[in-house]
Amino acid sequence: MARPKKDVRALKAIIVSFRLNVDRYLELANNAETLGLTIPEFIRKKISGAVLTRMRYSPIDRKVYVELSRIGNNINQLTKQAHLGMRNPIHLGEQLKELKSLLDELKSKILIDDSKAD
Repeated sequence: MARPKKDVRALKAIIVSFRLNVDRYLELANNAETLGLTIPEFIRKKISGAVLTRMRYSPIDRKVYVELSRIGNNINQLTKQAHLGMRNPIHLGEQLKELKSLLDELKSKILIDDSKAD
């Protein structure tokens, strides 16, 4: 059975283009990135009057969060492989200690930066 057709009004079939100078575009891109949205998503929400996230993150904080998420994902993959015996866990303890010290250093830098912002 085929999927039911969408209502014509629900389709994103109309393309609207407009010109911006470089400063306006960078401002738009920064605002969208701060909220974690793509530029088209940001524009759609803004013109529709949808409530945008009140908590704003600086682009640097957002990048740090993304990197920490990636690190966590890598740790989970390594742990799974170690439990399955796919990796030699001899140096795993040393690597985890090094990773923990790097994360502690990163946390302290974030706390220092946050205290300077207040």
